[in-house]
Amino acid sequence: MTKIDRREFLGSAALGLGGLGLGGLGGLGIGVVPAPARGQAVDFAGRIVELIIPFKEGGGSDTWGRFNAPFLSRYLPGQPTVVVRNVPGGNSIAGANRFAARARPDGLSVLGTSASTQFPYLMDDPRVRYEYREWRVLMAYGTGGVAYVSSDLGISDATELGRIADQELLYGSQGPTSLDLVPVLGFKLLGLNVRPIFGMSGRGAGRLAFERGELNIDYQTSTAYLRNVVPLIEQGDAVPLFSWGALDAGGNLIRDPTFPDLPHYGEAYERLHGEPPTGPGWESWFAFFTAGFPAQKLLVAPADTPDEIVGAYEDAVHAMRADPEYIARKPAALGAYEQVTGPAAQRIYELATDVPQSARTWVRTWLKDEFRVNLES
Repeated sequence: MTKIDRREFLGSAALGLGGLGLGGLGGLGIGVVPAPARGQAVDFAGRIVELIIPFKEGGGSDTWGRFNAPFLSRYLPGQPTVVVRNVPGGNSIAGANRFAARARPDGLSVLGTSASTQFPYLMDDPRVRYEYREWRVLMAYGTGGVAYVSSDLGISDATELGRIADQELLYGSQGPTSLDLVPVLGFKLLGLNVRPIFGMSGRGAGRLAFERGELNIDYQTSTAYLRNVVPLIEQGDAVPLFSWGALDAGGNLIRDPTFPDLPHYGEAYERLHGEPPTGPGWESWFAFFTAGFPAQKLLVAPADTPDEIVGAYEDAVHAMRADPEYIARKPAALGAYEQVTGPAAQRIYELATDVPQSARTWVRTWLKDEFRVNLES
């Protein structure tokens, strides 16, 4: 097991979601908290709320946004129409930049971010024109991810990875500073000969290329995996290897409760190499995994959004989590992770930008050496 340095932070409720959203939220003190009473000053009746998803249709973020949209519509004051607008480009940077430049603090435009939005910010990607730390968080969601390969490779599970260690594996990536940093570095540490094909417009595009036989290794976040990859496995076209894992309240890497039968990444590494992962590369991977998956998806509003509007969204999240339809549909759509708001969401928001400088420096050097990506400021 591995622990991240931030013991005091991990002792708080935030990483209990790392499960982060795993069923044990109540025991961690951030379960379903009664929503505070608020006035009725906010009224979105007859309005359209634009939920910007800065990725193409079909990926995990798009699935997440489209699952939440009708429930937010149902419970926001005045029951506005909540529409998902996909703005792909630049590993989510294009959509996030547009949101930062154009969104008004009126609650009618909100952004669904992913770790592929926060990683370029953390890595000082020169294309970033948004200040991630200044947005107001409305809801947070931790998730997981599963790596899988084509059945044409002839292996049945992660214990047989050694058989394909020397074979070139093709992986479709959104870019070196996107959330794909976690799988690309993870594959490298495993010793797999994985060649990333950069330029994918989203994880959904990578999956489609996998389905066409253009790629033979892929990963999807839990929402997209449950919806789009499980059918591929059931029909014999894909083989699951491992999940990235989850974090317990103490910061230990554990099996993802949505995929309890799959080894987590650390277990897969140990099975392949005969010893647990160690060293600066592993520590950097773990830091970015922590920022990228337990703090995966955030619903945010502009920095100067009034408290009353933020409160209206928080109330809507509380209400939708108690909705019988939401409760019935969420496990199949999103997995075992819970969506939180209020102080719990704020802690996750802080976690999303809490990568140690040592890990950032190591990764910048690795990206420069491996892919000639120079992010030095």
